[in-house]
Formats: sequence, structure tokens, C-alpha cells
Amino acid sequence: MPASFCGTWDMISNVNFEGYMIALVHFLPVGEIYTQEKYLSTSPGVSAYLRKIALRLKLRKVIEQQGDQYIIKTSSTFRSYSISFIVGQEFEEFTKGLDNRHVKSLVTWEGNKLVCEQIGEKKNRGWAHWIEDDKLHLELYCEGEVCKQIFKKNMNE
Repeated sequence: MPASFCGTWDMISNVNFEGYMIALVHFLPVGEIYTQEKYLSTSPGVSAYLRKIALRLKLRKVIEQQGDQYIIKTSSTFRSYSISFIVGQEFEEFTKGLDNRHVKSLVTWEGNKLVCEQIGEKKNRGWAHWIEDDKLHLELYCEGEVCKQIFKKNMNE
């Protein structure tokens, strides 16, 4: 059985997050115009403005398990995102506040890694979490870009 992912985790490393966010960008059709407010709140992708903010954030993850269901809450001073799933069961996911896309997601165990495949308009998209050396590792991937994040368990929580 894999190590427990449950607990509060604080980011200590974030490599190629901008490359990953750029891979998520959705280009608007020619002639379509969004106001900045509408773009920031509803448009798929991650704007240059949001990428600059996101690169400065220190993320915190809270991972809980309730029976077969996992709940992963990712928060910062700017935005929060929560996902809940049962391993092995496909579900509809709306990545609101991230890149605002609808995807079909499936989380499975691959050895000691919790791996999510997200099927939608972006190719080869998903993530993998695993524990190594008492640290939570996360790889986010989309269209050939890979972001590697590392979190340390917060013992005060």
C-alpha cells in the first residue's frame, strides 16, 4: 500500500510552472474579443497577467481521505481549488480558477503514484502525486510541458 498522502503540505520547489501554464493557453478565434475581466474569469487558458501572479505564489495542499474518496484542496493567497474523486472512477472536472476547462478525469494508482489523466481539448494532460523522502511530489503535464513541484509536510497542522 502506498504511503499516506493525507495532511497539510507546503510548497518548497516549483520548476517550469510557467512552461506548464503556457501549454494551457487557449488562443481566441480571430475577431473574438474579451474584456480583461471576462478573460480573467471565464476564458480557457492562463493569461500572461495571471501567470506572473501565479509564479510568485506559495501553494498549500490539504489532502484528505474519507473512505474511498480523496479530497485535494490547493490554496494560496490568490486562489483556491478543490477536487474530490474516487480512484478508478472517471468524473467530470471543471478546472475553474485554473484554466477554466471541462475535462474528463480518471485517477488511478500506478505503483506508489496517484496518477490523473485529464481528457479534453489539450493533449497529454494530467498529473501525478507521490511521496518520496517524506516529501510530496507533484508533476503537472500538458502537451509536452512538465512542471515539477515539491511540498514538505506541515507538522503544525
